[in-house]
This record gives sequence, C-alpha cells and structure tokens, in this order.
Amino acid sequence: MKRTFITYLLMLASTAFVSLNAQNERTFNVLKNLDVFHNIYQNLDAFYVDTLDADKVIKVGIDAMLHSLDPYTEYYPEEDQSDLKMLTQAKYGGIGSLIRMMKDSTVIIAEPYEGMPAATVGLKAGDILLQIDDHNLKGMGTPEVSNLLRGEPGTTFVLKFQRPGENKPREVKITRQSIKLPAIPYYGMIGNSGYINLSQFTNDCYGYVRKAVISLKEQGAQNLIFDLRGNPGGALDQAVRIVNLFVEKGLTIVETRGKVEGGNQTYKTNDQPLDEEIPIVVLVSNSSASASEIVAGSLQDLDRAVIVGSRTYGKGLVQSIRELPYNGNLKLTTAKYYIPSGRCIQEIDYKQKREQSGSQKGATADSTVYRTKNGRLVKSGKGIMPDVEVKHDTMQNIVYYLANDDVLIRYGTKYCQTHSAPSSVADFKLTDAEFEDFKQMVIDSDFKYDRLSEKRLEDLKKVAEFEGYYEDAKAEFEALEAKLTHNLSKELDHHAKDIRQLISLEIIKRYFYESGSVQEALKDDIDVQKAQEILADKTKYDNILKGKELEPSNP
Repeated sequence: MKRTFITYLLMLASTAFVSLNAQNERTFNVLKNLDVFHNIYQNLDAFYVDTLDADKVIKVGIDAMLHSLDPYTEYYPEEDQSDLKMLTQAKYGGIGSLIRMMKDSTVIIAEPYEGMPAATVGLKAGDILLQIDDHNLKGMGTPEVSNLLRGEPGTTFVLKFQRPGENKPREVKITRQSIKLPAIPYYGMIGNSGYINLSQFTNDCYGYVRKAVISLKEQGAQNLIFDLRGNPGGALDQAVRIVNLFVEKGLTIVETRGKVEGGNQTYKTNDQPLDEEIPIVVLVSNSSASASEIVAGSLQDLDRAVIVGSRTYGKGLVQSIRELPYNGNLKLTTAKYYIPSGRCIQEIDYKQKREQSGSQKGATADSTVYRTKNGRLVKSGKGIMPDVEVKHDTMQNIVYYLANDDVLIRYGTKYCQTHSAPSSVADFKLTDAEFEDFKQMVIDSDFKYDRLSEKRLEDLKKVAEFEGYYEDAKAEFEALEAKLTHNLSKELDHHAKDIRQLISLEIIKRYFYESGSVQEALKDDIDVQKAQEILADKTKYDNILKGKELEPSNP
C-alpha cells in the first residue's frame, strides 16, 4: 500500500514537472519572439533606406498579428477611440450623416440622420462638400473627410457645400454633437401584427423594445414580428433582457465560457416577463449576428417564437475591451457563448483555420445535434437555422450596379427638387412616367455594368477557338451574339420591379429618413408576408413550435 502511495506521489510530481517545463518553454518562446521583433524594428529604423514612421509600421505589424487570430480582435490606438466608441455604444461626436464619394471624386452627403446637426442645418442628400473651415476637400477621400467632420461634441466648424442645380455654394455653421443612432428606426402596426425593427443592440435598447411592445399592444397587436435582419449584434446583457420580455424569470439564456475561468458567466432572466403568451415571429438573415443570434436562438431553443428568414451569420464569440498604455484599447475575443439548448452557434473554428494555414476547408465548428425545450432538433456551429426558410431571388447584376451608381443619387436629388413631399410613406408610389424619366437618365449617363451573358459568350468563344471548334460553329456564335445584343432599355424594363424599389427607397429616405426607408421596404417584403401567413394560422404556428409540422432546416 505504501509502495503504491509513493508511486502515486512520484507520478504527480512527474506530471507537475512536465507541466512546469512546458510552461517555462512557452514563456521562453514568448520572450524570444518579442526580443526578435524588437531587434528587427531596431535594425529597420537604423539601416532601412527610407525613414520609417514608427506608429504606422508597428501598427501594421500589430494588425497582421491580430488578423491571424479572428476578425473581431482589434487594436484601437488613441486616435481611433471614436471608432471604438461608435462600435460599442453606437455613438460618436459629429454631424450625423452618411457620406460617399462620387465618380468625379467629390464627396457628398448621402443620408443625413433625422434630428441630427446635418439635418438641422438643412443639409440634404446630394449636397457636395467643398470645404471644412480652412480645409479644402478637393482630392480627399471619405475617410479624410469623415475625420474632419467628426470631433468633440460642442465644437463648431463652417462647412461650404454646393447644392446641385444652384450656381453659388452655400455656407453653414455646424455644432457637433454626440451622435447616437436609434436602436429602433421604426415600429408600427402591420394588419393585426405589431412590427419592431431593431437595428442594433445598444446599451439601452431593452427599454426602447419594451416601450415599443407596450405601445403596439395598446394599439391592438395580437402578435409580434420582431425584425433582426441585418442586425450585427452589440450588448449581450440587453439581448438577455429582451428575451426576458417574453419568457419566465429564472431561465438561463446564455453562458459564456473562455480560457480564464473567472471570466465565465451565466446570464439568467431576472425579471417578470411582459408577455409570455403573445405569438412571435423573429425575422433573421445571413447578416444577423452575435446578440441577434442570442435572441433568435434562445427564443427558438425555448420554443417561444418561430424563426423565419435565412440562416444567420454564425458568430458565437464574445469580445472584451482591455485598456492599453497611451490611451489605447484592445478588443479581443475572450469566450464563446452557449444558448439554452447547450449549443454554440459559432460557425468558423479560427484555431483550426490557423492550424490549416488559413484554409477555410474543414475550419467549421462542431455540428453536434441538440434539442429545444419541446424536443425539436437544432445544431451547433451553423448559426441559427430558421424554422421556416424563405428563399430570396439573387440580386441581378444590373440592379446591384445601379444601387451603387451615381445615377441613382442624382435622380433622387432631381426628384426631390421637383416634387413636394408625399403626405406619408404609405401614399407614395413611383409612377410609370417617373420610372421612364429614370430610365432615360440611366441611358444618358452612359451607365455600364458587368453583363454576364456577354461575358460568358466571350469565354465560350475562346474555349471553342482553343479546342478548334469555333470555325465550324461560327455562324451559330454570330447568331447567338446578335440575339444577345445589349439593350439597356429592355433590361431596365425586365428588372423594373427591383429597380423601382431601389428608386423608391432613395426618394423616401430623403423625406422620411431611415424610418421611412424601413416602411417603404415593408411594402413588398416576402419575409414579412411569410411571417403574417404563419401568425394568421394559429394551428400552423403551434405545430411548428411543437415540431409536428416541420423541423428547422439543418443541412
């Protein structure tokens, strides 16, 4: 017995020695490589042919190191703190407007935010920015212009700009303020359904969601459509509190697990719910991520809502902020989160990806099967798969190029200069004459886009020539080429439905801002239509949650 005990102690000592030795080796490797990096930079600084900018060169090295880990671990030096504040709090000091560069290299106001300084002083979409105080903006890109527009709240500057259609530039004095984007750009009634569009999980969005739910119920909402499409996430605690609006107190919604055990946390519902019975459909898309996936996934795991749309992004990683010297910050991934069924929805295993030298193949996370409260099958590592998947048509090339072309903005500017504001979003409708006017503007603008049929035919001709078949099929190729002759007017008509929506959104946002854009998009929204169809059939809704009608799509 004594011999066995001594043997056991020796085994423990041996294990501890191996562990300590491994730790010492790891520490040595860290110090060795830091010393090598330091010496490399010293040699570059002393002998490289050009003088180096230490801030820029070392920042590139830091960014490359962090990029090798995952896309969410980032370094923010002192001068980039406004970007970090914008990311974590959805606010910054500035004028409250989107800007963009046109093809002629001018920077314009693309979309002022309602109630913000840009809108208050009368700036409109299409206005060309010329000068900020003594800074001439000619030749500057959007990052440089954006940096000049931003600043400490309360500071002022003079902006010179040119309004299209006017001969003389205008000047306005603008006072920067803390710009906080609305978490809920729009909520309202769609039939007997309450609709809430939550665009981001800000640090106070729970209160706005709660207020919206109460307001909609007072307006007679018999069910809810909760729109998280395109929502990139944000504050995790707010996601938990929002789930708590609809589920009982005391439930575990999220667990975070990382390397540092003291940082692991369990998030439970701490309040009495606002409504445990109202039917809910949550809309998601492939750009719904992080906190959006916590809300959608938790409500799915608890069988409290039907999820409709397309598979979500698959971000199950938690980031924390660490303070650094010289007023910098490091945003780094510290844990993964797990929702009620026990699954983690993180899709890409970045550790495995690194070990495979950056290859995406095989770098997906585990896809273990779990069960919801009612026993429905769900998988980890796949984002949130909707209970009812909605197939969307692929955006056509011509529509994509128009959405990013100057001609759309120029038409929106022209329209607003020649039309009075509609009484409401619901009353607005683009007429056939106005669509024809837009078509003519596109044709006159020498608009170009990547025409796939023409490109594929040219590729086929090259292959036929290479293989020696072209001469025998030359007549057929020429006939096909004639049939595929580009006709811009015909193609604009062929895709009129999607193009009309583009034009309508460009016009409406100029009168009714982001709230109007959401309302306009709802007019022909197939996800919302599917949600209404499900909510209108109580039996269908209940059967989905019980797993009797269909299982979540988990390929």
